[in-house]
Amino acid sequence: MKIRGTLIGFLAILMWSLLASMTAASGQVPPFQMNAMTFAIGSLPGLVLFILKPHRIALLKQPPKVWITGIGGLFGYHFLYFTALRNAPAVEAGLIAYLWPLFIVVGSSLLPGERLRWYHIAGAILGLCGTVIIISRAGLSFDDAYVVGYGAALLCAFTWSGYSLLTRRFERVSTDVVTGFCLATSLLSFVCHLGLETTVWPTSESEWMAIVGLGLLPVGAAFYAWDYGVKTGDIQVIGAASYAAPLLSTMILVILGFAEPSWRIVAACILITGGAVLAAKDMLLPARKSVAAVE
Repeated sequence: MKIRGTLIGFLAILMWSLLASMTAASGQVPPFQMNAMTFAIGSLPGLVLFILKPHRIALLKQPPKVWITGIGGLFGYHFLYFTALRNAPAVEAGLIAYLWPLFIVVGSSLLPGERLRWYHIAGAILGLCGTVIIISRAGLSFDDAYVVGYGAALLCAFTWSGYSLLTRRFERVSTDVVTGFCLATSLLSFVCHLGLETTVWPTSESEWMAIVGLGLLPVGAAFYAWDYGVKTGDIQVIGAASYAAPLLSTMILVILGFAEPSWRIVAACILITGGAVLAAKDMLLPARKSVAAVE
């Protein structure tokens, strides 16, 4: 069960690696409008399941703390991320926001039944270093003038890591409830769009296809997979492996011609892969762990 949950968590990371390329192909749709559209699409598989199996609707009846955690995680993360991008350079804001995998690994020590080892932290730090290499390819320059944006990015990292860790404590709550989280996030994003943005619709069939793809995969199925993964898998390994998303995303952009290949990709690949393998030591070498326990 734990290995299966971990692998399903990896699927979420793989789907998130498609986010940048699909977003680049989706045209000039504003972020909150994009959120409203894609999260609505992401909720459709769950709604179809409820239609086919009406008895599962009862699974949406959960305590308020579950709903607050879920909606706060999905909508809160995106709201803070967009706020950070509006008030700070994208590179620095993105790097700060992407501290969440490290926070997940370190914070996992607070969860029942989890033990934080040196190789979990070392693996997460190696992944962070690889992410710095990828994200900072245009250079880093932190400026006090962007303190609001930096603060929002840091809150963004705490929000997603907090959501992921708290989700682990709701392991008996069915993943079906993510459908409700997606619908609520779509609605709240639509409200933000009306208040903050001008509506811009896709202008071609390819842009519509990209938006549908975003809704079905990185802004849809990925959140269902992540929910299942952090509840049943090795959350420390999943957290460290999450640093693979920006690397894979960059590689996809290179393949599609949106970015140029460079030594940074090779270096980041070595650091992130090495970090993920190190953090997964217990999962990859269970026999050795068992022998040590007997001795």
